[in-house]
Amino acid sequence: MTSMSDGRTVGRTNIQKAALAVGAVFLLVGVLGFIPGITSNYETMGLAGHESQAMLLGIFQVSVLHNIVHLLFGVAGIAMARSAAQSKNYLVIGGAIYLVLWLYGLLIGLDTAANFVPVNMADNWLHFVLGIGMLGLGLALSRGTARAGRTTTAH
Repeated sequence: MTSMSDGRTVGRTNIQKAALAVGAVFLLVGVLGFIPGITSNYETMGLAGHESQAMLLGIFQVSVLHNIVHLLFGVAGIAMARSAAQSKNYLVIGGAIYLVLWLYGLLIGLDTAANFVPVNMADNWLHFVLGIGMLGLGLALSRGTARAGRTTTAH
């Protein structure tokens, strides 16, 4: 929380806290994807494509591109957590993107060139959970927010 010169305190809304937390988790996952041991078969990690056999936590198929996407999504969440309106956009639009990725992952052949990120079934179902969770947070926490544009900095 930031104290203003007139004694008022301006803090983060719940939706801003949620966007910040989600962004931080994505940033952490992006970093962890580049750490051998946390990512098994690290030496087989490809730039992109389904040939990468690197597995984050031994479960989720990753590549350099996949990890960079996580890092960028994390940075976006942290940056957009500066206002409630941007936080809502991050969570709702991001949730919709993850639901589209879930459908995409279910529809493509996992051993085809279309699986360029790459994803496996564990990724697909995580994308579904992330999509529903982010959409739910974005919609539920934006209800009744009177000062949706409030930022965390005092001017």
